[in-house]
Amino acid sequence: MAEQATTRGQRRFPPWLTKRLPAGGGGAAVARLLADLGLGTVCAGAHCPNLPECYARGTATFLILGPTCTRACRFCAIASDPALRSSAPLRSTSRRPEPLREDEPEAVAEACARLHLRHIVITSVTRDDLADGGAGHFARTIRAVRARLAEAVIEVLTPDFQGAAAALDAVLDAGPDIFNHNVETVPRLYAEVRPQADYRRSLDVIAYAHRRACRGVALAGRTGTGGPRLYTKSGLMVGLGETADEVRAVLRDLREAGCDILTIGQYLAPSASHRPIARFVEPPEFAAWESEAKGMGFAAVAAGPFVRSSYRAESVFQSRSAESS
Repeated sequence: MAEQATTRGQRRFPPWLTKRLPAGGGGAAVARLLADLGLGTVCAGAHCPNLPECYARGTATFLILGPTCTRACRFCAIASDPALRSSAPLRSTSRRPEPLREDEPEAVAEACARLHLRHIVITSVTRDDLADGGAGHFARTIRAVRARLAEAVIEVLTPDFQGAAAALDAVLDAGPDIFNHNVETVPRLYAEVRPQADYRRSLDVIAYAHRRACRGVALAGRTGTGGPRLYTKSGLMVGLGETADEVRAVLRDLREAGCDILTIGQYLAPSASHRPIARFVEPPEFAAWESEAKGMGFAAVAAGPFVRSSYRAESVFQSRSAESS
């Protein structure tokens, strides 16, 4: 079988970051379905190295609210709007955000039904240009999917909505099973890596969802005694220049905020124009982080070179400790 390229951002990858492509071209059917329905995925938009594997397994992470982000994080390949960014340099992928696609929620639901998905991950670009940050569109998408696949686990990976409680409530009231918001990196690197984001605000978003869960947030269409609960989730990248003590502090902050599920993966620069990779983290170090995080009380942890927020999300969720269920 062919192998994926072992370089990105003009730097050669170590052997453990060489990934064999799946045989048989099984991902073509998923790609055709997405094209037929006019849907985007973060897999393609963010140049995820796991795309061939995930498509071949018959799954994808849906990207809603359009293809253009109103922020320009320096680790991300998704196109951004030059008029709504502050300190980040212009990129060749700059473009203006498009109006919301009104039938997108139903199109996502249709794709999920055709793919017979049991665990669905929905994410988005950041839309600071919208009054509610796109929260209402998220809610409509959750409800459309639930109407078609009542028993599926729905996981949302949202932007921070600038910390607006009303926007967060709109998403949570729609009843996702997992609410994910990534902190991405350690606070010291935010000014360089996420110049329009705020570490404390991201923690507060997770803490807000956790408080709602503790108060018994209603899961739309799945209520009742012994019914499912809301889980919180977050993730970060390593290899950006952080120290071990800084990572450890982030993990403690996430647990204090009420984060249940954690992902840790290797940062891979999408291109030579993005923030360069500071170092490649070896697999034993990821294993050590996974063990330490579980010791802190996270219900489920996935840590590894190719781990991403939505990578094998169903397996990660199913691995949660029995006492958290």
